[in-house]
Formats: sequence, C-alpha cells, structure tokens
Amino acid sequence: MSPRRNRQHGGAKPIDRAGGDRYGLERTEDWRGEDWVVRQVGGGGAAKHYRCPGCDQEIPPGVPHVVAWPQDGDVDDRRHWHRACWNARDRRSARLQRSRNAPRY
Repeated sequence: MSPRRNRQHGGAKPIDRAGGDRYGLERTEDWRGEDWVVRQVGGGGAAKHYRCPGCDQEIPPGVPHVVAWPQDGDVDDRRHWHRACWNARDRRSARLQRSRNAPRY
C-alpha cells in the first residue's frame, strides 16, 4: 500500500492572508528622534542591486533585506539595509568613506 497523500489536486487556490503582495507589513520604529517606516522585503521581492548604508556593501538581487525611510519622507528617502545592519544601526556609522574607485549607488 502506498502512503496517503494529503495534497489537494486542483480545485481552489489557498488564500493569501498576508496582503497579496511580495512585501511585508510596515511598522514604525523610532531612530535618532525620528519615526521611521520599516518594511521587510523577502528574497522574491528584491530584484535590483542596492547599497546598504550600514556597512556600505552591496545587497544583490534575491537577498531578503529591510527598507526604511522617515515617516514624513518621500520615495527618494528610502534606504535598503541588510537586516543585521538595520538591527545594529546604533552601533554603526552611516558616514563611511569610500575609496576613489568605489561605485556610488
């Protein structure tokens, strides 16, 4: 006798209760006396290269990360951070100096 299969074959699709898009829920955090909107981006939602302001390293496509921006800011104020860098933002400096030949994303 073969093992029982509990998978549905066809029929209705499961309901996505997370909002239906590829981005996570937004939350507000206080940082440097300002309210910041923070959103978790999963690996499927990361389609471009970004530069993390916490470590000045590149975030390649497909890597989960955090997007943060001031609550009263606009689209140009969004910054993409590694999750660990965002969690350690008080211990890291955002004023890193790049070498002359480093790309400026």
